[in-house]
Order: sequence, then C-alpha cells, then structure tokens
Amino acid sequence: MQNNVISTTEFITPAQLLAHWQGHRHLTRRVVEAFPEDKLFDFSIGGMRPFSELVLELIRLTIVGAHGTATGQWKDVEELYAGDTKPTTKAGILRFWDDATALLNEQWPSIRPERWQEMDAALGQYEGKVYSIMLYWLDNENHHRGQGYVYLRALGIEPPFFWDRGQGNW
Repeated sequence: MQNNVISTTEFITPAQLLAHWQGHRHLTRRVVEAFPEDKLFDFSIGGMRPFSELVLELIRLTIVGAHGTATGQWKDVEELYAGDTKPTTKAGILRFWDDATALLNEQWPSIRPERWQEMDAALGQYEGKVYSIMLYWLDNENHHRGQGYVYLRALGIEPPFFWDRGQGNW
C-alpha cells in the first residue's frame, strides 16, 4: 500500500508571519500618528477616500479576519468588538487600532496549522485558501498605507521610512 502523505518544510511559520504583519501594522500606525487631526478625516486627493476611512477598513478587516481565520466564522465587527467602531478622533482611531492588534494577538495562536490550506469564503464572499485571504489583507494594508504616504507628502509632511517596520529582523 502506498502512502500519499506529502512532507513539507515551512517557508515561514505562523509566528513569523504574524511578526511580519505586525511590523506592517506598526508602520501603518505611525502613518496615522503623523496625520494632523484636521486632515485625517477630510483630506483627499483625486477622489480617494480620506485616510481615516482607509484605516478604519484595515482595523475592521484585522478584527473580522483574525476571528474568521481562527474560527471559520465570519462575523461583523460590531459582534466582535464592544468598543467604538466609528471613532471620529485620531485618538479614537489609534485606540481602535491598538484594540484590534490585541485581538489579533489573542486569536492568532488558536489558528490550527491545517487551517491555512483550507478553502473558505471570507466575509461570506471572498473565496480562497485561508493563507491567500490573509495575504490579501497584508497587500490591502500596504496599498492603503501608500495612499497615506501620498496624502502626507501632499500636506508637506515627511512620512515614516517605508522600510522601518520596527522589527529589526530583516
């Protein structure tokens, strides 16, 4: 009888992937901090959404995504987070960001190793393997952070160095 088990070596561990993502999250948080309060909620270029809206999207995806990845249950952010999901101040956004980070750190260790290769429909509509869905969130964050860089430069503000993710591990 032939055994069809495939042996693999991980390219990156889940803990390393989380550290990588947290490095990006650290940098994105610094971009939020660099924004003047009065420009965070209304400054726009070329029809793009204000940076506050982009950041709130990232926060919601982090909370919903961490829970959905860990449990396979894709719930609305309001079901998963008891705090203010529509903050109107920079301090409120940063608090929401930090709470999302804590929820991500709490959920991540409960993700079963085989879960990464499972098919799922994130938020009931985005179908793919769980690892590809998670990588999309990282791509989405990088894209929106880039928009934040454009806004900061247009406002005459030097953004944080794009490579300084505060990890020191690359």
